[in-house]
Amino acid sequence: MPIRIPENLPAQNVLLGENIFTMDSQRAASQDIRPMEVAILNLMPNKIETEVQLLRLLSNTPLQINVDLIRINDLTPKHTPQSHMDAFYHDFSDVVEKRYDGLIVTGAPLALLDYEDVNYWDTMKTILEWANRHVQSTLYLCWAAHAAMYHFHGIQRKLREEKLSGVFRHRVNDPLNELLRGFDSEFYAPHSRYGYIDPADYNSIPGLSVIAESDEAGAYVVASDDKRMVFITGHPEYDPETLNDEYVRDLNADLEPKIPCNYYPDDDPGKPPVVRWRAHGSLLFTNWINYYVYQTTPYDLNQLVEKDQRKR
Repeated sequence: MPIRIPENLPAQNVLLGENIFTMDSQRAASQDIRPMEVAILNLMPNKIETEVQLLRLLSNTPLQINVDLIRINDLTPKHTPQSHMDAFYHDFSDVVEKRYDGLIVTGAPLALLDYEDVNYWDTMKTILEWANRHVQSTLYLCWAAHAAMYHFHGIQRKLREEKLSGVFRHRVNDPLNELLRGFDSEFYAPHSRYGYIDPADYNSIPGLSVIAESDEAGAYVVASDDKRMVFITGHPEYDPETLNDEYVRDLNADLEPKIPCNYYPDDDPGKPPVVRWRAHGSLLFTNWINYYVYQTTPYDLNQLVEKDQRKR
């Protein structure tokens, strides 16, 4: 089944070229079903690239999904045309009264900033609280996962001296958790971050569990028992070349980055990277949509119950 996205969104042509079915509003209106309402708060600098990555992962499901792209009001992107933002994004203030089955909050390149120093932190806190009242299940990626843990539970991330970059082997801690249904006992996933929270800190929060982790990268998938919050510390959405692009960018900025681990054959950046994470990344998002969103959300979104995720 398709995802419904704004007409003429650039991602549409990319997805159609990959034989991924999308539809516009006119065709979606003829479908006599209740589609899932999913919002994406896109905090990444290159909005268009991230849109393609996330929409690709949302597409592998039999459900029809209406997608709203959300921006923080008055936040001018540095790497995305303003015309694109004006054409395809909703200001948060425009959707503040709307309710959603699912919300995805992306990472952001804010690794070394204190949360309180982020120029939109007050708005971010407002959105986190809004999600408790207006969203059935929220999926936080990378920086957003750590930010949500700080806001709701007061747990501060720690910072590595060197950036964690590469594709790491993970193990499934809870094979019966529906979010990991169909996963191999070991699988790979990309990471690109400085921050981390110890698995023990996640597990210390009543109702939270680390359900997948890595000896090298730490906690990867953390889920609430009520399925209404998922924290993913890596980047299952990354394209094959994303880590390479980041590595080259950091090289050009004279940051002396380490070669991403387990990414290039023989650790040779001149060779095409080995892609070994996309199947499990797709399955993770499909399971989230099916088991954490579709199977739990009320038919009438006005019946959403506020999440109980306050600091304990």
